[in-house]
Amino acid sequence: MDLDMLNMFVIASGTLAIPILAFVASFLLWPSALIRIYYWYWRRALGMQVRYANYDDYQFCYSYRGRPGYRPSILMLHGFSAHKDMWLSIVKFLPKNLHLVCVDMPGHEGTTRSDMDDYSISGQAKRIHQFVECIKLNRKPFHLVGTSMGGNVAGVYAAQYPEDICSLTLICPAGLPSTTDSKFIKQLRELQESKRIDRIPLIPSTPEEMADMLKLCSYVRFKVPQQILQGLVDVRIPHNEFYRKLFLEIVDEKSRHSLHENMSKIKAPTQVIWGKQDQVLDVSGASVLASAIPDCHVYILENCGHSVVVERPRKTANLILEFLALLHSIDNNKKQA
Repeated sequence: MDLDMLNMFVIASGTLAIPILAFVASFLLWPSALIRIYYWYWRRALGMQVRYANYDDYQFCYSYRGRPGYRPSILMLHGFSAHKDMWLSIVKFLPKNLHLVCVDMPGHEGTTRSDMDDYSISGQAKRIHQFVECIKLNRKPFHLVGTSMGGNVAGVYAAQYPEDICSLTLICPAGLPSTTDSKFIKQLRELQESKRIDRIPLIPSTPEEMADMLKLCSYVRFKVPQQILQGLVDVRIPHNEFYRKLFLEIVDEKSRHSLHENMSKIKAPTQVIWGKQDQVLDVSGASVLASAIPDCHVYILENCGHSVVVERPRKTANLILEFLALLHSIDNNKKQA
């Protein structure tokens, strides 16, 4: 009997050891695979489903939750070199009955990447409009959210396709001139002067550069293990050549101030959320938007950097919900008047 119990203990221990060893091996040897599994699990836990939509020979990859209802659908546009899953931290704090759509921006993750494509801000806005038409999201005006590069695209989209949207949220958007140079802009100038523009701070190729990028983008100092930093770099390295091409495109004269050039055309109620300690895009951009857009609500978050979505997800989600509730209340009052 004792021998049988010992055998059972050994078998049970071995069964438990296998997944533990597999996890440890993945963490040490394939951290990038672990990161992909992490996002897959998080999407599944939050009820987000991945789908593809085709416009001619162009493919869009997106995730969604819920169905269109009486409240506006929400379309989310991520920033430079990110992907649709960056919104999961926000999705966690949004009601499950809201219809949410998170799309991979042109050339990113599962969306088509082509050397022939136009990656200027206006070119990306046109692509997003094609996506919207593909999934018929504009049957009813929707709420558009964009951050950083995605905020630039979202603002231009709102100006160019006003009939598609009912309201707009811009989170630390790019595309604005600034009276104060951010730390990132200063770094870029130094790199240009030393002719080392290939060393763009937002395109890391080593764990050390990844750590520096996280410090640049976040006010909160996250303690990220070396293996996770390596995994984050491993995921990005195959795409770095594209990121460099894209970066040079969006800082080119054609796109650099696209939002500024289009902001006077934005007629939809607009919400601006910005981290006060943003070191990538200076917070002074918020006042630029407020002075140009008639119905603009500005929220400056204390102790927060450029990565608002990661640093303050609950607060950001609540601000979006409060903004939508306010607009709904205003609409009801107009109907009753």
